[in-house]
Amino acid sequence: MFQRDYFMRMIEQMTEAVGQIMNLRRERKHEEALLFIDELLDKRFRLSSKLIRSLSDEDLMRMMTTNGVLETDHMQAIAILMKQEAELNGDLGREDESFVAYVKALHLFLRLSLVDAEPTIVEPRGQIKELLERLLPYELPLSTKRLMMEWHEAEGHFDLAENMMHELLGDNALTPSAAEDIYRRMLLQPDERLEAGGLPREEIEQGLEALLKE
Repeated sequence: MFQRDYFMRMIEQMTEAVGQIMNLRRERKHEEALLFIDELLDKRFRLSSKLIRSLSDEDLMRMMTTNGVLETDHMQAIAILMKQEAELNGDLGREDESFVAYVKALHLFLRLSLVDAEPTIVEPRGQIKELLERLLPYELPLSTKRLMMEWHEAEGHFDLAENMMHELLGDNALTPSAAEDIYRRMLLQPDERLEAGGLPREEIEQGLEALLKE
């Protein structure tokens, strides 16, 4: 009962916060909205947006872990606020700041999806789809590509995981040995799941053979 009440309060508070941010955005009070986000992060999580941007998603996960339990609702809240910050900076023409915040939000939602977090505030997979669309015009960092490859494989998007794997191989950001491990993990999947994931067993075997010849 206590946990349910806590989650309900969190949802209510975040819904209200996002509403305030959107109102300020409509009133073209972008700087006030950015300040509101910073104050909210500091008040609720004792983290400024500057610190959040400087920390890796792995570091944030460690900070959001208490007694071995990841506080996924807190991570969702931070990811939502990072996305709002990205949109505000985009409106202001601050493309670099917007990109950084979008990528941070994407990383957090990818991590949440990988641990199969309960969507207490928003559904991570829906947010990932939207963020990837926003980031389409940009070349993504290698760390983002690696995380996306891991996520695509976990989600059963085997064709997309392979595409990302080849990008990383081309960037010398993935070893052939690691790529071989990915192919071999895929081969452990049932044929029906491989077919549904856009990469039939025959194509995986061909890809693995080509990789081993290089």
